[in-house]
Order: sequence, then C-alpha cells, then structure tokens
Amino acid sequence: MSVKIGLEIHCQLTTLRTKLFCPCSSDYRDKEPNQLVCPVCFGVPGTLPVLNARAVEYAIRIGAALNCKTASETSFYRKNYFYPDLPKGFQISQYDKAGGMPIAYDGYVQLERKKFRVRRIQLEEDPGKLTYEGTIEKSSYSLVDYNRAGIALVEIVTEPDFESAKEAKVFLEKLRSTVEALGVSDGELEGAMRCDANVSVDEGGRVEIKNISSFKEVEKALNYEILRQSTFTKSSDNHVNETRHWDERRSITISLRLKEGEQDYRYFPEPDLPAVVLSEEFVERVRVETPEVPEARANRYVRDYSLTAQVAMELSRNAALSRLFEETVAIHRNGPDVANWITGESRAEVQKTLMGPGRETLPRRLAELLAMISQGKMTRVQAKEVFRGMLAKGESASSLAGQVGGVVTDEVVIGEIVGRVLRESGAEEARTNPKAFNYLVGQVLRAERRADPRVVAKLLRQKLEPGDNS
Repeated sequence: MSVKIGLEIHCQLTTLRTKLFCPCSSDYRDKEPNQLVCPVCFGVPGTLPVLNARAVEYAIRIGAALNCKTASETSFYRKNYFYPDLPKGFQISQYDKAGGMPIAYDGYVQLERKKFRVRRIQLEEDPGKLTYEGTIEKSSYSLVDYNRAGIALVEIVTEPDFESAKEAKVFLEKLRSTVEALGVSDGELEGAMRCDANVSVDEGGRVEIKNISSFKEVEKALNYEILRQSTFTKSSDNHVNETRHWDERRSITISLRLKEGEQDYRYFPEPDLPAVVLSEEFVERVRVETPEVPEARANRYVRDYSLTAQVAMELSRNAALSRLFEETVAIHRNGPDVANWITGESRAEVQKTLMGPGRETLPRRLAELLAMISQGKMTRVQAKEVFRGMLAKGESASSLAGQVGGVVTDEVVIGEIVGRVLRESGAEEARTNPKAFNYLVGQVLRAERRADPRVVAKLLRQKLEPGDNS
C-alpha cells in the first residue's frame, strides 16, 4: 500500500499586535464576538488595506528557518469563495501561478535521514470563526465571530512527501518549536496553528481533511483516513477528490463537499495592494536578525554548556524552557545541573509556572536553590521538596529551607544507617560496581533524606574497605 500525505499548515503570527491589513487588535481570544472589526475587515467600498510590514519580516524569518528561497518581488491575490466566515466574499492571499509569487518557496525540513520539501510559504488573512449548535452535520444554524477575520497567517504548503501519519506529526511538532523559537508565534494558543492534511492511498483520489485542531488529532485523522481509503477497491469511488471534516468526538472523517479546483477560486491580482519589492539588503538584514532555530540552539548548548544531545534538544524545542535555562545558567553557571532540574520529574510543574505570574523570578529562585545544594546547605532530596514548594507558592528557596530541616553531617548518626543498609543489602558487588555503590548511597538517603551525600559516600567507602568488619 502506498500512501502520499501533504500538509497545509496555517500559522497565526500571534506576536503581532495588529491584523494583516488594518490596525485592529489581533488579541481576539476571550473577547466578546464581533468587537475587533473595522470597515477594512469587512471590505467596505472606499476602504483600502495596508500591509503590516512586520508580518513580511516574520514570513521571511520562517522561510529562512525552513531553508526556503525568498522572492525578490511578491504580490497578493483575491481568492474568491462565498463562505459566511469571509466577510468580504474573498480572502486576500498569495498565488504561485499566473505570474504570482509567494514570499518564500522551494525549501525543506530535514528529519533524521529524510528530507521533506516545502513548496511555498505565503501570507494571507485568517477568516472569521464559525460556531455550530452541536455537531457540524446536524446543526440547524451557525454563528460567526469576525474578530479573527484579518489576523495575519502564514500558510506553509509541503510536497506530498509524508508516507505515514507519524511522519506528519513529527514534522508538525518540529515546525511548532521552530516558529516559537523564531518569536513569531505561540503554538500553545488555541487556533494558533491549524493544519489541513491531504492524503491519497494507492494513487486514489485526494482527500483533504480540514482544520484539525491539534497535532495529536492530525495523526489520528490521517490514520483513520488511510484505513478508510485502503478499504476501497479500484472500481469504487476511490478516485473522487473531496473535502472531509474530522469529527474528534467520534474519531471519524465526514464528507463536506467535492474538492474545489483552483479555477473555482477565480484568483486575480488584488487591485488595492501594490507588489512588494524585497531588496537583497532587506532580506539579508531580516535573515541576520532571525533568532536561532532549535537545532542550532541545541548544538550551542552541547558545545557551551556540556549538555547531552538529548537534553539539549529537549530544551531547545520548548521556547519557554529554553529561556528559563539560559536565564538561570547566567546566574548558576553549571549547565547540566540547571538543565536536569528544568527537564526532570518536575517539568510539568515548571511549565505551568512559566505560564503564570511567578515566571519572572523563577530563574533567580532556581539559581539560589542550586547554590544552596552546592554549598552543602541542602541535600538534593530536600531540594526536590523545596523546589516543588517554590513552584506552588512562588517563594524563594531560602524562605522554604527551614521547612525541610538542616543537613545531617554527624558521622556517628550517618554511620549507623550505613551499617544497617550494608547488613540488609550486602556489600560485595558495591566494592567493584559503581552502580551498586550508588544504589547503596540512595538507600541511605532514603532512610535519612537530610543526610549529606558526601558524608554518606565517604563512610560507605570506608566500610567497604577490605578488612573493615564494622
């Protein structure tokens, strides 16, 4: 069975303050419906769109990160279709035929040993948002909120190079981490990244699955559609091109309409917007100012902070964690120590904190905690408890240290615990096996979480010496 999958990813440029062609606020989430609109949004006769220059820069950034060529001149077209979420009756977009040129084209993304081609990257405006009563196929009406209409979008169109739903999901996850690292979009925001997936099985008809809400759902929708199409026979309707909707609740695709062709959209040049000329100097400046992509950042972390490749990439793919790491390591200079705390067992709590009011002070508080460990004022076991308290309460490490008690360094007290652990666990293997030795250290610390690990290791080594029968 041969599978071909192509993706069309719509990425909102969420860090812009205004829409693509007018000064209306782009901060539409959780706002009352139809408040952030103006005559330009609705295409009222006599109004003229004005292109958001920063959106052009952001699109060039994305193109550079995806190894695309940048057009020397780009223009806008009207894409005509009459849906209720398009107040003008057309969408201002870009077109790669009939003399049109998108802002970036002919790129690729490397995933392990396979290269996935990017056909084009284009700027366009987002439509409004439809809300249905119940499910889409049974709803007796729909409501439309035009606050989203005109939000700046970058559409990224790939070639049909994906052969499985898993490949598509991995690509999308890498793309999200890339646009977040570039500072152009926050992929965690609702609707900030949406995907239409095109799939055909055994050279059959091309099915487009529209506006899937999450990358997890993309994988599920593609797997369902591959299975559905693979049940067709050559004599059935397997050669019909259609558009389908992904029903998350029932985990099935639903036929919406036959697939439109380009001629149905009646593209023609947007008469109210002149062509955009992009000089080599301007493009080069934008490329130079483009922030690091995750791969480059991970390589720097390995080189400059001695992180493992796996931990470095885990940090680099998450913009918030990456910022926390860099701000903390600027204070506490031990890179592996900082990285292990950020990506360790409390990672979920860390990310939650980074979304709240305690985010600004967390680097300083974490650096203080790590300094207290290195100075012997707190054990790592105690520090884990303090760290959880820091994240939950927003307090400093020093203010919470008293709740976990001091560090036990008394060799008599610790020696009794070491002797008990040795009698219960045995010592033969620990004399020659570092893992077995570390296991014994852990057993002692489990019995007394306040025990100084350095004293524990010292006493263990002494008692493991040949001839020591204590």
